[in-house]
Amino acid sequence: MARKPKIERFNENVLAKYQIYNSILFTLPFDTVTNTGVLLPLFKEVCEKGYDEHKNPTEIVEQFFSLYQDNPSQKERHDLLFRFIQYIERQVVLFDAIEDAAFPIVHNMDGRGTLRSIKEEAQAKGQLEALKEYLRRFKIRPTLTAHPTQFYPGTVLGIIHDLDDAVRQNDLLQIKKLLAQLGRTAFFKKEKPTPFDEAVSLIWYLENVFYHAASTIYNYIQQNIFEGEDLDNDLINLGFWPGGDRDGNPFVTTETTLKVAKRLRKTILINYYRDIRSLKRRITFGNLQDKIAVLESALYDNFYYAKTAEPLSVESLMNGLLEIKNELIKEHQSLFLEELQDVINKVKIFGFHFATLDIRQDSRIHHKVLTDIVEKTTAMGMDIFPKNYAQCSTNEQIDILSTVVGTLDPSIFEEDMTRATLESIYAIKTIQDKNGERAAHRYIISNNGSVLNVMETFALIRLCNWKFPTVDVIPLFETVPDLQVAHKVMESLYTNPVYAQHLKRRGMKQTIMLGFSDGTKDGGYLMANWGIFKAKEALTEISRKYDIKVVFFDGRGGPPARGGGNTNQFYASLGPTVEHEEIQLTVQGQTISSNFGTLDSCQYNLEQLLGAGVENELTNNEANLFSEENKNTMQELADISYRAYVDFKNHPKFLPYLEHMSTLKFYGKANIGSRPSKRSKSDTLDFGDLRAIPFVGSWSQLKQNVPGFYGVGTALKSYEDRKEFDKVIALFKESAFFRALIGNSMMSLTKSFFELTSYMKEDKEYGSFWDNIHDEYMLTKRLLFKLTGYSELMQNEPAGKASIDIRENIVLPLLTIQQYALRKIQEIQRSDTKDAQNLEIYEKMVTRSLFGNINASRNSA
Repeated sequence: MARKPKIERFNENVLAKYQIYNSILFTLPFDTVTNTGVLLPLFKEVCEKGYDEHKNPTEIVEQFFSLYQDNPSQKERHDLLFRFIQYIERQVVLFDAIEDAAFPIVHNMDGRGTLRSIKEEAQAKGQLEALKEYLRRFKIRPTLTAHPTQFYPGTVLGIIHDLDDAVRQNDLLQIKKLLAQLGRTAFFKKEKPTPFDEAVSLIWYLENVFYHAASTIYNYIQQNIFEGEDLDNDLINLGFWPGGDRDGNPFVTTETTLKVAKRLRKTILINYYRDIRSLKRRITFGNLQDKIAVLESALYDNFYYAKTAEPLSVESLMNGLLEIKNELIKEHQSLFLEELQDVINKVKIFGFHFATLDIRQDSRIHHKVLTDIVEKTTAMGMDIFPKNYAQCSTNEQIDILSTVVGTLDPSIFEEDMTRATLESIYAIKTIQDKNGERAAHRYIISNNGSVLNVMETFALIRLCNWKFPTVDVIPLFETVPDLQVAHKVMESLYTNPVYAQHLKRRGMKQTIMLGFSDGTKDGGYLMANWGIFKAKEALTEISRKYDIKVVFFDGRGGPPARGGGNTNQFYASLGPTVEHEEIQLTVQGQTISSNFGTLDSCQYNLEQLLGAGVENELTNNEANLFSEENKNTMQELADISYRAYVDFKNHPKFLPYLEHMSTLKFYGKANIGSRPSKRSKSDTLDFGDLRAIPFVGSWSQLKQNVPGFYGVGTALKSYEDRKEFDKVIALFKESAFFRALIGNSMMSLTKSFFELTSYMKEDKEYGSFWDNIHDEYMLTKRLLFKLTGYSELMQNEPAGKASIDIRENIVLPLLTIQQYALRKIQEIQRSDTKDAQNLEIYEKMVTRSLFGNINASRNSA
């Protein structure tokens, strides 16, 4: 029987079920306000008609109360609007659960990019040996970060998980109970989570999802591609930032870092313990049960760093399992070998660390710390640095930093940041001793723009009693200027004798991180993506020149504006000029729950990452090379869009517009993450200090999504004006990279809704600025239609567009309430008599409205 089109599968298994279960949701009384569930659809209808008639949010809300309420008091109005927010939040949860439950039906789990498809395609083309050879060295590393875009508290995540199961079973009674539970469970966090809280939340995904999905993939590859042969490559590495990412987060301490590493170790040992107990129920013959019991006891005794327990190492656990395997094969006809091999493979993948805990800090902090160390040690007569170090030239300082070693005691320093930075390096050593080298061996330098930035960090590590550190120093290049000089920075490092020796000890491998989020914030959508692609080409060329294997670690967020969207398309289109033996990327916020939140979605998306690497390697990736003309077109498009974006960013109303007309300042009040929304503690808004997440998220809340399209239309129009649009069409047809860029920009446009804020064009201060944004939106939309031949946005992804449309429709009343509250706040602030009580209520209304909108968008920040 022919498989139905994806859009039909979506409509039958997601849309239809949502309509049924949503009707149940509306009948549930969550509070003392009666008929809320009846009134919300009426309010939604008023919103839809109101925007069609070009009414503003205030007029829409007032019209609703006029039509359906009998002269309500101000308190009654506020209460009902808060209840609407409560209902909409839960509608979003319901839709999430239904979409998650339908994932394996809507998506083709054996389709293009999946392991089965990869294997069959390789067999058909006679490339099976080439596939095996590539899989022996290729790896993927998704790294979970704690960046604050995950709005669901743990209790709600648990309900979503159970709701997912109930929807799959069509268990109406259980669904009704869970929806009632959802109605009474708080979404709002009264206090900010600590970094450890964030770590525990994300470890849930490691324990319940990645642990099983990664091993399923590994087992399939071993059994079906390598036909049972042992595979030395672990294929899937997991990275972890909560507890180790200190950049701009003063709440991450050394104690936190050690505590998170301990929790990771404990969690993976518990998972092994469960698996060993299950194995014990099956392997009940010979003396093997006794051998399994020994491993079971050892794991139990080692959940913590117990002083009384005999320390268990990953090597001794693996040896014990292999001994059982050999006997199982020799004496017992390999009975239950597959189940045993699954545990062996998990130990190979996850070790005793589960995920690698990365340490990250800003280069400017390192510079301040090193300056303090130079001054303090010189004053103490320690002779580590020359007395005139501060007056030395940059090259002289680099030479000095190449040779310094020592064993600094953090406690001798008065500056908190100096002590904390040194302690974090000593913590890496402690973690390696306890959990193995793989547990913590990466130090990331954010805001890296020079050789000096790297060598200062390298020197700090070597000053912690670590002359030959088992640590990879990873520079993170983020801004457009930094990306343009990245290859020169790395060549200087490759030719530095001391750093070159360090690389030899690290297997001639250098990891380099590239920041899509701050790159887009700094240079706009096209320039950031093209700038990173060009930087990768230049870094690949210079690394190959020195026989160094370069690995790129992409700092991606959820939306296209932060390097998100359909990322697999980018990795499949890199071509031979970019090194691609590993795919490393950050996975942030609600993208973790939306792309990796269930076993099905996690396995599918991990397979798609593997498939993207394989496709780039085994297909004729020469076809992904840019012709000279296409490269020139791409460069000019990037340059023009960059100038347009920089002019926009430098507009005198740019920051005031964000500060006064958006939800920017409310992100810090939402208590969704431990990290502050900007780097400095200053009360004034400075663009350089502004974090990419609240920046992109604020545009998303306005339904303007500027970072995902601004400058694209202007760049395309320059070709239209010169009657050279055929060059852009040729680029679109011939470059998979450019098609992926355009597809993701379309997603940003699809999630925009300018009717929501069209009232702003009448504003005396910001009207012309709003017009500027809207004009670029309309221009970009028109020219993308001309480029693609589409008549509507995302025409090639009808199921994806349908999902977005439903989600945007669910939150339309929520966004209306948000804008209504923002306008009320502006009214109060402009009035001579400040109404403090109502100001507080409306500010709370805006903050609460952030939750549902972010969660509905799934990749908005």
